[in-house]
Amino acid sequence: MGMGVREYARHRGVSHTAVDKALKSGRIQKETDGTIDPTKADVAWNRNTDPAQQRKLDSPPAKLVAPTSKVQHQPTRKNDLPGLDSEPGPSGVAIPNYQVSRAIRETYNAKLARIDFEERMAKLVPKAQVLTAAFETGRHIRDGILSIPSRVAAGVAAVAPGTDVLAIERMLDKELRVVLEELNNHLKTIQ
Repeated sequence: MGMGVREYARHRGVSHTAVDKALKSGRIQKETDGTIDPTKADVAWNRNTDPAQQRKLDSPPAKLVAPTSKVQHQPTRKNDLPGLDSEPGPSGVAIPNYQVSRAIRETYNAKLARIDFEERMAKLVPKAQVLTAAFETGRHIRDGILSIPSRVAAGVAAVAPGTDVLAIERMLDKELRVVLEELNNHLKTIQ
């Protein structure tokens, strides 16, 4: 048995304009006969209304007295409880209730705010800037390492008399280039 807007408003302990707003926004639905099923509407009201926007009641809403005919009670499903899971939408895809949607949105907003904060505090830097700095540092290291053979070849030749300084320099240069090429290949896999 359905109720009119004003009767349902008294049942909820709210004004009839609050019920009208809930109907217009789609938070609750009228039955096909134009009345409001209080059981379904209570569940939908709790599920689809922001708890922060709900008025605090001094006492719980008045309970309906069942007519003399037998009322069949349906078992409570998990989806009938406010704040839990989701309900199937028009296309059969689950639509999260208000509380779940709000929690998801707030989680993502917090993550974005953290990233923004860390960027502003210079804890995070753009990837391009890091790659440029790494490239410059790598080039500086490479040039320093490749200058070793020309600097030490004469000293090595002095320790071992009769050896060719140019041959020692080429041998050192070849071995250092092998090591630097392996390092370069390793760094390419990281990017």
